[in-house]
Amino acid sequence: MSISSDLQNPPDVSTDVTEAAAAAPAEAEFEYVTGVKLWLATAAVTLVCFLMMLDMSIIVTAIPRITTDFHSLGDVGWYGSAYLLSNCALQPSTGKIYSNFGSKNTFIAFLGLFEIGSTICGAARSSNMLIVGRAVAGLGASGLTNGALTIIGAIAPMHKRPALMGIMMAIGQLGIVGGPLLGGALTEYVTWRWCFYINLPIGGASALLLFLIHIPDRLDMSKAEKNTARELLSKLDIGGFCLFAPCAIMFLMALEWGGTKYAWNSAKVIGLLCGSAGTFAIFVVWEFRQGDNAMIPYSMLRKKEVWSSCIVIFFFFGGLLTFTYYLPIYFQAVKGVAPSPSGVYILPGILSQMMMAVVSGVLVGKLGYYLPWIASSGVIVAIAAGLISTFTPHTPTATWVGYQFLAGIGRGCGMAIPIVAIQSVVTPAQIPVAMSLIAFSQTFGGTLFLTFDQTIFSRSLVDGLKRFAPTVDAQAVIAAGASGIRQVVKPDQVEGVVLAYNLGINRNFYLAAGASVGTFVFSWGMGWHSVKKKKVVAPEA
Repeated sequence: MSISSDLQNPPDVSTDVTEAAAAAPAEAEFEYVTGVKLWLATAAVTLVCFLMMLDMSIIVTAIPRITTDFHSLGDVGWYGSAYLLSNCALQPSTGKIYSNFGSKNTFIAFLGLFEIGSTICGAARSSNMLIVGRAVAGLGASGLTNGALTIIGAIAPMHKRPALMGIMMAIGQLGIVGGPLLGGALTEYVTWRWCFYINLPIGGASALLLFLIHIPDRLDMSKAEKNTARELLSKLDIGGFCLFAPCAIMFLMALEWGGTKYAWNSAKVIGLLCGSAGTFAIFVVWEFRQGDNAMIPYSMLRKKEVWSSCIVIFFFFGGLLTFTYYLPIYFQAVKGVAPSPSGVYILPGILSQMMMAVVSGVLVGKLGYYLPWIASSGVIVAIAAGLISTFTPHTPTATWVGYQFLAGIGRGCGMAIPIVAIQSVVTPAQIPVAMSLIAFSQTFGGTLFLTFDQTIFSRSLVDGLKRFAPTVDAQAVIAAGASGIRQVVKPDQVEGVVLAYNLGINRNFYLAAGASVGTFVFSWGMGWHSVKKKKVVAPEA
């Protein structure tokens, strides 16, 4: 693995011979996986990433049948929230767990916990049992994204990682697209329980592959074995977890309830936000005092490349999930197509994204510099989001295909870059903690922007109904959902309702464009570094 000093030279400065010679032994110390084993290990973690994305979206089309079976319409929010709350609460701590217990065994343990949660959900006999299963699955999933990234960092040298990460993240995105389609088919033709049981064989195959392949760790295990239980607990920063978990839970519950169950200015929502802010302040002080043993070490976070990469992926995934969630709504509500065809209609963006993620990863490994790719991504996606915000009920096929293709190209350019950037400036032993930090930023960004999207869309829909369909019952339209509006309104009112939906969706893409501008602005803090493998020239005698 290329050490950080080798990666921080600007393109107009040649590598010093003495530095290169000194770096050579360090590079040689690391053992990497090669050949078929490298691709099998990559396939294993890619399958798990796909599984996580699938699990997040497959339940959407199963929820109506679940609520019918359990008579639990009031629990719908908790089916997603239980997973999200447990996931976000534990995610930053998983980096310390990987740092102290190694990557392969820890990854398999988290995968096992995720599988247990899926089993509980599949076997659920009540709504409460399903909610518990979702919470357990969320705990398991909290360590899988950063675990996959940590394993990629352990098995491949720096110049190969962009391509492998691009492949992993591109295929993982298919889970979001295919989830609703697969969930609908399983629910209709088999049973909704297979929406959870399907995780078992796929996860088992991934665990078996990893079990058979040696995954090197970048840890000093000789020192780790000498740690007492008290020293180990100190390194895990249990105090930091006990502060961060309630902080994250209170904040996410405020987002979940605000504007839906309770008004934003209600005592409960304000209390949750104030409690979260106060706990976060104490958490920051605690982490600073813990030093390098902190769950989020300040020595790492103060590096410009690290915090810039976290902010970039925060904005990047906030914009990406806006595309993922609201383009299908456009096709179902505005264009009037069924859920299955709507999944097909968003393929231009998904396929171009997958293609460009692989191409950009390979080229970053060949050319070295990643900054132009993420900066270009911000610009291209911002332009594409602006263009998509002009969609109307009569937008021709060539237009919506072309705009989605442009957006996919932009997203593919930058998808893996923040992860590559952050790995290039931290030491190998710090990679697990760095990956947990960036995985949390990704999850938190997506969650926060989806909340903003929902607020913008709901208010815009109501405003649009007042403007375009003033005689329509707004609550009936909202309750009908995107695919049911034509069944609850009169034929002469459909056009007005469609225009109202179109207004809400357009305004969400203004937010996506703003997120992409944020990606572009903060990308410049990621530094002009190269991940290209350096040629070491021995000094003359």
